[in-house]
Amino acid sequence: MTVAKDIKILLVEDAKSMRKIEVKILRSIGFENILEANDGVEAVEIIESTDGIDLVISDWNMPNMSGYELLVAIRQNEQYQDVPFIMATAQADKEQAQKAESAGCSGFIPKPFSAGELKNQIEMVFGEEQTEPEDAEAAGPQKSASGKVKLRVAHIQITDHLILGVLKSWIEQGEIVPKHFELETQCMAGWNPVEQALEKGDVDAAFVLAPIAMDLFHFGTPIKMVLLAHRNGSIFVRNKQGDYLAPYEDFFKKKSVLIPHKMSVHHMLTHMFFNPINVKPSLDKDDDVDINLEVVAPINMTPFMKENSEVGGFVVAEPMGSKSVASGVSEKLFLSSEIWPNHPCCVVTVRDDFSEPHSEAVQEFVECLVKAGKFVAEEGAMAAFAAVRFLDPDKKLDLKIQVLKKVLTDPLGITTDNLFPVKADIDKMQRYMHDNMGVGHLIDMDAFVDTQYAEKACPDFNPDKYSAELLNTEEVITSILSRSTGDSE
Repeated sequence: MTVAKDIKILLVEDAKSMRKIEVKILRSIGFENILEANDGVEAVEIIESTDGIDLVISDWNMPNMSGYELLVAIRQNEQYQDVPFIMATAQADKEQAQKAESAGCSGFIPKPFSAGELKNQIEMVFGEEQTEPEDAEAAGPQKSASGKVKLRVAHIQITDHLILGVLKSWIEQGEIVPKHFELETQCMAGWNPVEQALEKGDVDAAFVLAPIAMDLFHFGTPIKMVLLAHRNGSIFVRNKQGDYLAPYEDFFKKKSVLIPHKMSVHHMLTHMFFNPINVKPSLDKDDDVDINLEVVAPINMTPFMKENSEVGGFVVAEPMGSKSVASGVSEKLFLSSEIWPNHPCCVVTVRDDFSEPHSEAVQEFVECLVKAGKFVAEEGAMAAFAAVRFLDPDKKLDLKIQVLKKVLTDPLGITTDNLFPVKADIDKMQRYMHDNMGVGHLIDMDAFVDTQYAEKACPDFNPDKYSAELLNTEEVITSILSRSTGDSE
């Protein structure tokens, strides 16, 4: 069957700007009969006063009554307990998904999501069979036509993944001919597709946020971290709309700050920045929260902020922030290395079902990436040309070489010549998020981080040279907030 386009959908979302985006997505896939509610309380009132609600799509974190509480209330009411319910939420970790499923959620879609992802989720809850594309490959390692093992690697469009782009360019130009693998890169629209592909085995490896990888590992996905993708490389920009006056932290209060994923270093950086000055940012919508965090895809952050003056800023991987500054929408507040120098962010993960039978391919891949990392570090201006081709092949992002050059040559920006996966640095990330933010689970670093490949690829690495110590003191934060905005140009 095909889901009828005239079904009555109740969309529950407290953030008006986010609700507007979600209505637009629903209409783009053909659904026009949409009712809107600000929170769970209003949703219950609409359900009880309206005949024939066919589908509820709800955010999780809302004031008055959360999406989870709404789900429980609906499932406890015999009259509405069979109404399909999709939780569309920034609470994108596995534990929250399991909690929603246990309460009777029909479907779960992490933010940010695309029109295609929402369409698939709606079809699934209405019993539509999900058909694979004709050219879809089976899960697990595949052989290429050359007889080499095919290494399928997922990534998104950020400079954090540029070393993969440089390697791809070298292979295409014949400068490197791998002996043990044939590289296939898969550019994805956001973190959720990368996470799902890695979990299902649709790819063999992925450049992914470290907290996402750790969350997958905790819940049983057979992966190992083999290398850092980079160090540093993220930026916090603030909205140019509104008066930025002392006390500067008040500019952000009662506004939103955008992050790309709950399980991200960007979530951590936001907490690290505001916590020393007693400002509380959170995905929760409690009364004691000063800044509401919203999860938005990196490519949508600038237009989202431009259209919404209630958005105070966003924290994201480059080049999205510098591009926003160059377009006149935002001002640079700080680079991530200013409060956590040499910090890890994205990591290279490989599935066990690939690495165990093809360790020589993983070793060669890691060695090629280390070589690419040194090239980016030493030849940033030249790497900018490869970056534009790799990160914006369809020219949809309108990336400029000049912007990429600035990003890659900034002394406080991204570094790629020190990719050894230091377990203590990853452990510092997981413990800060777990202990200070209540996010994620503590995992065994010795079981998760496999350093054997990096030990051969980086024989001269000196961990003392790249200590990742936190510098987020009140003095540092106050200095960043008060310094001249002329630094952002």
